[in-house]
Amino acid sequence: MYVSDRLKNMAESATIKMAELARELKKQGHEVISLSLGEPDFDTPEHIKSAATKALNEGYTKYTPVPGLLELREAISEKLQRDNGLDYASNQIVVSNGAKQSIANLSLSLLNEGDDVIIFAPYWVSYKEIIRLSGANPIFVDAKIEHDFKINAVDLEAAITDKTRLVLFSSPCNPTGMVYTKKEFEPIVEVLEKHPNIMVASDEIYEYINFSEEGHCSIASFESIADRCIIINGFSKGFSMTGWRLGYMAAPLWVAKACAKMQGQFTSGANAYGQKAAADALLSDMSPTKIMNEAFRKRRDLVIALLKEIDGFKVNHPEGAFYVFPDISALYGKKYATKTIRNSADFCEYILNKVHVAIVAGSAFGADECVRIAYSASEVQLREAIRRIKKAVDALV
Repeated sequence: MYVSDRLKNMAESATIKMAELARELKKQGHEVISLSLGEPDFDTPEHIKSAATKALNEGYTKYTPVPGLLELREAISEKLQRDNGLDYASNQIVVSNGAKQSIANLSLSLLNEGDDVIIFAPYWVSYKEIIRLSGANPIFVDAKIEHDFKINAVDLEAAITDKTRLVLFSSPCNPTGMVYTKKEFEPIVEVLEKHPNIMVASDEIYEYINFSEEGHCSIASFESIADRCIIINGFSKGFSMTGWRLGYMAAPLWVAKACAKMQGQFTSGANAYGQKAAADALLSDMSPTKIMNEAFRKRRDLVIALLKEIDGFKVNHPEGAFYVFPDISALYGKKYATKTIRNSADFCEYILNKVHVAIVAGSAFGADECVRIAYSASEVQLREAIRRIKKAVDALV
């Protein structure tokens, strides 16, 4: 009995693994607070659930077109024009079973063995493994907390070679919460303008969880590179629809057609009634999304204030998503019992076992000096979790 080499070489998702460990501790009777998964703790808004129920009652239970129901693709097209000032026709949009599948479709459709993909680091855990699965090489351009985890355009240009096929990043970012402004995109776009054969994939799944004054800016809004941009988005974060598994891409027509062809051999179309509800989500009452965004803003401010009280934590001021990504490397070398904290994985294991709080090692995101803390939990839970973390840190010697 054996598994494929590609599976052996694939890392397990660190966020999912930590969530599983937390669940195991809960089964043993421990009171675990999990701040590991990127999942809003809000329920899906009632009007979206009602739209799904209505669709079920109307018989939307059959196969859908591979790229998605026309009604939803037209709603996405309208949303992109309304919110982002972008013009994408319905045939340039592909609806998938989550934004993760959209990224996988893109990777498997565009990349060949030996191609290079530049990824802005810190990065979402699945980027690297999806790229490697396609046979391409992930190339990382790093950014540190001192620069709010935003890359330098000079470093981007230095990473580009004749093998570079794609640039991939997220804004607002998972895991750092950083948000690129239009002005900050300008030097990056200037670099990309020099390389017309490089495609650009912008993961904008956290678009509606944005606290910056300027609001969301898509790199596809730059006309000079718009015909090479692929927008990845979905419904999980901004509408609290994680379990609905609905994502989408908006892309040049040839890319959309390629990705629909790829998806047709894997999953075909996403679920019918969910797509009907998703169209309603985009075109009807957005107030629940705005309320959720404001709640996350308050939680961010609370979490930052509390984390700054912990010795050894260096914290910046993220402008989006629902994560903080503190640098905890000052704690490396400290000990508990007979063990030493050597890296972010050691620290997260210590915190989970010592005080039963689940967070994720920064090494999974390409930044071993940091840890990711999701504040997608109640204020009561967040206060208690950080109290426990501080207690555990104070116990280190």
